[in-house]
Amino acid sequence: MRKIFFHLILVTVIVFWTLIKVPKLLHQYLSERRVTHERKVTECDENSTVIEQNVEIFANLDDWWNPRGKLSTLHKFNVIRIPFIQNGILAHTGINTLNNIKILDVGCGGGILSEGLAKAGALVTGIDASAALIMIAKEHRNLSSGLPNSNPIYHHNTIEEHVKTHPNYYDAVVASEVIEHVNNPKLFLKSCVETLKSGGVIFLTTPNRTIWSYLTVIFFCEKVISIIPKGAHEYSKLITPRELSEMLTENNCSVVSNQGIILNIITRHWQFIKPRSLMYAIQAVKLN
Repeated sequence: MRKIFFHLILVTVIVFWTLIKVPKLLHQYLSERRVTHERKVTECDENSTVIEQNVEIFANLDDWWNPRGKLSTLHKFNVIRIPFIQNGILAHTGINTLNNIKILDVGCGGGILSEGLAKAGALVTGIDASAALIMIAKEHRNLSSGLPNSNPIYHHNTIEEHVKTHPNYYDAVVASEVIEHVNNPKLFLKSCVETLKSGGVIFLTTPNRTIWSYLTVIFFCEKVISIIPKGAHEYSKLITPRELSEMLTENNCSVVSNQGIILNIITRHWQFIKPRSLMYAIQAVKLN
């Protein structure tokens, strides 16, 4: 009886030690990885936002427009992110339609979000660093019903190049699941804001940098159930809501909305929630 009691105590101690120590050790490990990444970033091209390895991961996917394929969760993401963008623009401008509203979709990939916004009535321009993905987007646009001629417009371009020819041009800019993949997030965000008109709206969605986002987004969704392409995210590149809000403020923007996002692993449906420990969505307005 004493042996059983002793073993129960031992197991209890081990469990409590694991619950307390493992998160701390994991946090320390991930923090060290982030410091290493920041050192590498200083050695990268400060005038470019492109990380070729990340571009290739998505360019090599051959089923962008298969709603049951490797990017099925991205297709389902449209169910909440299109209303998020549409309602944000309409509430800010006081109009009741997206007709003639110029939207820039930065890092548009194969055009999943761009087409959704175009079907909602907006004049959409999609840009991406991958020529292969721009070709996929154009081909699908040409085959799609319910889209006006040449809308969306697609360009093989980076945001830091695009802003040179389109400063203060767009009514809204969207960067959905993009900023965590770039080399220089400050240059990326600065360029995005500079393409906006005064009073324009910017929308960003991205994973948070927490232990829980690492375990959920990177470990579980990428490595275990593979509903996100493996290698798509690196913990050290993730940005917290506070950091992103500060970057927006530095670029003369006022944050008007900041909410959490979660993917139900069972139903694979997205929804907005109050906690932002996993993923989040930010809306901000460019001040005059």
